[in-house]
Parts: sequence; C-alpha cells; structure tokens
Amino acid sequence: MSDQIGSASELRGDCARCFGLCCVALPFAASADFALDKPAGKPCPNLRQDHRCGIHADLREKGFTGCTVYDCFGAGQKVSQLTFGGQDWRTGSKEHARRMLDVFPVVRQLHELLWYLNEALALPAAGSLRPDLRRALEETERLTRQSPGELAALDVAAHRQQVNVLLLRTSELARAGAGGGKPAKGGRKAGSKGKDRRGADLIGARLRGADLRGASLRGAYLIAADLTGADLRDADMIGADLRDADLTDADLTGAFFLTQPQLNAARGTTATKLPRTVTHPPHWSTAG
Repeated sequence: MSDQIGSASELRGDCARCFGLCCVALPFAASADFALDKPAGKPCPNLRQDHRCGIHADLREKGFTGCTVYDCFGAGQKVSQLTFGGQDWRTGSKEHARRMLDVFPVVRQLHELLWYLNEALALPAAGSLRPDLRRALEETERLTRQSPGELAALDVAAHRQQVNVLLLRTSELARAGAGGGKPAKGGRKAGSKGKDRRGADLIGARLRGADLRGASLRGAYLIAADLTGADLRDADMIGADLRDADLTDADLTGAFFLTQPQLNAARGTTATKLPRTVTHPPHWSTAG
C-alpha cells in the first residue's frame, strides 16, 4: 500500500543476502529449543564458511527447533548489505565484527516495529491515526539507515515505547465492536472470559472452541495452550507467546500484529485460518 514502507518480503529474513548474523550475534542455552550452549558473539558450530546452516534441513531432528521459529524481519540483510556495505564480519577487524554483531539486534527490533506499523496502517479502523502512524513509520525506517555508531548508541527501548503507544491506540480502534470472550468448552474460565487478556498466564490453558474474538492477547503466555477451534478473529496478538500452542482449526481471520515467528512456534494444520500477512508453517500437518 502507498502508506507502507518495505514489502512483506523485505521485512522477512533473506539468508542468501545475510552473513549468518543471527547464528553469531545471538546467544542460546541448551534446552528443548537448542541442543547446546552458545554465547553471544560466537559462531554456531553448524554455521558454514558460506554463512549457510550446515544442518538447515534437519534442524528440528537435531535439536535446534529454536532456529526454525526465528525470523530477523529482514534485519540481517539490511545490516549486511546496507549498514556495512556488504563487508563480511569475518573479513574485517575484530572491532568491525563486534560492531556488526552489536548493531544487528538493534536493527532487528526496528524492523519488527516496521512490520507492526505497516500492518497498523493497513487496518481500516486506523484512519484517524494514519498520519501519526505514517510519521512513526518514516522515523523508524530513518533510524534503520543510520551509521553503525549511531545505531549502537540508539535508545531503541525508548523509541519502541513511543511506537507502542500508537500501536495500542490502533488496537483499541480495530477491536472496537468485536465480540467478547466466552468460557471455553470443558475448560477453565480464567483466560477465556473478557476482552482484555494482556499478559495473562494461559500456559497449558484449555481454550478449545473459546470465543476470543476481539480479545487483546498482547504479551499473553499461551505456551502449550489448547486453542483447537478457537475463534481468534480480530484479536490483537502482539507479543503473545504461542510456543507449542495448538491452533488446529482455529480461526485467526483478521487477527492483527501476528508475526510469522509466532506461528512457526505453534502447532496447527493447513485448515487453520490465518490473516493474509502470514503463511502456514512448513512443519504444520496437512488437514485431513
């Protein structure tokens, strides 16, 4: 759309144009998501010299599920090709490598905000906020194009907070008039009643068939929750933790601020109804 900056493809990771930054900059601990410990700044042992993953086709089987649900929102190729002009972290000095790895997480946060702002601008209900959203989008894009030194010094948390105020107002407008929740079938009422479930602890909750239309699930913990057949239309999904949540036959039509990494961490089938901004993850089963 004319109000937007960057296409959906530009705000998704393109490993072919990146120097494997997420495989180096980010730390991870041995767990159900990662088969080993790796500190920040140390290359993953599976990273090849051509910056591609040596076990990409077998990540889940080899214990690296966490890698399969990650997306940098296009920050990897931005930092690799624009911020550092195509200069590999391996070929420069140690200081060059350090700066590159420090800047990557900052740009990743900014690109995530670009994703949310683009989606907010596309919501019909956001009409009165569109000028403010457009200014925030342009400012965020400008910040991503700063020099490495400026990016490293950026107070990204403060900028994120300013943008979040706009996103919250957009959410309120988009959810206005949507139906409230009702108790889940056969499950506990807590977590399925009412529209505002921000930050709610719904870990393992039985929400099968729950009416969560128009609910705010911002930052809700839905880890391993049973959302089979749940109605999540017009719900605000920003920051909701969907790890191992079951979205089989759920309806997320019109749900907003839902990202591909969130879906990649969940379970579902090709029958799960999704908004047009995301796609069914490859590991989801085919509907029978």
